[in-house]
Amino acid sequence: METHDSTRVLVIMPAWNEAESVGDTVREVLGVGHPYDVLVVNDGSTDDTAELAAAAGATVLNLPFNLGVGGAMRAGFKYAQRTGYRRVIQVDADGQHDPEHIEEVLAGLTHADISIGARFADKGAYKVSGPRKWAMQFLAKVISGLAKTRLTDVTSGFRAANERAISQYLDHYPAEYLGDTIDSLVVAIRSGCSVTQIPVAMRPRQGGTPSHNPLKAAIYLGRSVFALLFALTRKRSHITSRHIAVEGTS
Repeated sequence: METHDSTRVLVIMPAWNEAESVGDTVREVLGVGHPYDVLVVNDGSTDDTAELAAAAGATVLNLPFNLGVGGAMRAGFKYAQRTGYRRVIQVDADGQHDPEHIEEVLAGLTHADISIGARFADKGAYKVSGPRKWAMQFLAKVISGLAKTRLTDVTSGFRAANERAISQYLDHYPAEYLGDTIDSLVVAIRSGCSVTQIPVAMRPRQGGTPSHNPLKAAIYLGRSVFALLFALTRKRSHITSRHIAVEGTS
């Protein structure tokens, strides 16, 4: 089994047809001056995402077809476990997550199993409105109650996990729509993982086209509520005592 220095961090970057931005995003992450390794999970892209990511310095894991963010992240967590990483963080390939904030989000793992880079925590100018805003506020209130801590952005994909959370994710990480954010977080909390949030500023997409419009926002509201209700019916995961293999351990 390949082993890594336990101080290193795996940045998992799910990417589906992100040729416009993935190369620059990988280079920016690798250029911030911290010991990060970047794994781009190429989620069945039909463009040059894989080639551009590799050329920028990332390790590329190619999925045979599009599984969605949940499926891509599950593959990334399996890679992390098998190659000995104790800390991982998800960074979107479209450039919205500022690599300068990675270390801040990772710092949340000193006192929690999952650390969320929160967009609505008095930092930055990212805003949403209408049904999408209502859904996010409702989800935040309910999940804050479950976590017994104030969370303002439970749908953020900019989140880090320690080895305990990785172990739980390997037992349960759904591929369904919104499962990668809401469902995975709810089951992790109910299974005993602790959660914190770190205020971050979100940037505009560096490539691609946002998919928000009034109709999709209304659909998002309905799907969010359904995803939450579905997550609450799931069985708690059993976080085993297994540890991720690291250099110097057996």
